Amino acid sequence: MAGEGSDSGAGGGQRAPAFVVAHGFTGHVDRPHVRRVARVLARYGAVVTFSFRGHGASGGRSTVGDREVLDLAAAVGWARELGHTRVATVGFSMGGSVVLRHAALEEPDGGRVDAVVSVSAPARWFYRGTAPMRRLHWLVTRPSGRLVGRYGLRTRIHHRQWDPVPLSPVEAVPRIAPTPLLIVHGDQDGYFPVDHPRMLAAAAGEGGELWLEAGMGHAENAAPDGLLRRIGDWAVTRAG
Repeated sequence: MAGEGSDSGAGGGQRAPAFVVAHGFTGHVDRPHVRRVARVLARYGAVVTFSFRGHGASGGRSTVGDREVLDLAAAVGWARELGHTRVATVGFSMGGSVVLRHAALEEPDGGRVDAVVSVSAPARWFYRGTAPMRRLHWLVTRPSGRLVGRYGLRTRIHHRQWDPVPLSPVEAVPRIAPTPLLIVHGDQDGYFPVDHPRMLAAAAGEGGELWLEAGMGHAENAAPDGLLRRIGDWAVTRAG
């Protein structure tokens, strides 16, 4: 697995799932809001946290959601090695797109995860329709932006462009069923407006559930504890 991790928890009894938390871009396992997510979810089951490649103390360089699916697969595998028979993935922003692709690419007989929660994820790649996303593209695509990422945000970003372009989130969601899928998005998200979660929900059809949260902004920083508790309850019910 690329990076450090932790296994904590365990409320919810023997049948509770293990939660594997996938943070957003420029996050890492020691960010306060990532730790807060882990603390809340630990009331419902064991929690595995990790840093994606190129983030925090993790080695390598970020590919901004492409090869990070391998990091998530390693974390899920670690949870199973620890003895957890039910695993739910919970991803935020970039991590939200990664949990969708991971679930879509898993082989049915290869140990699928038991529930997927995607929070504040984009529906499509290369979106530049908001000012925060235009700044993010500058950070990723320009040498000066990558220097800011390395020294200002503790995020080392790979200079190579995607080749090939990975499966997009909206293409991934129809492949996730029958695994339970929850899509969560704030109606005040400054990065991805509400057409993104609606596209994901439409693509998932009856295989997905959409929570559009009033007043919520973007990703783990904006997810209140009450929402995280509802996510924990949902995962325990669906993954049990």
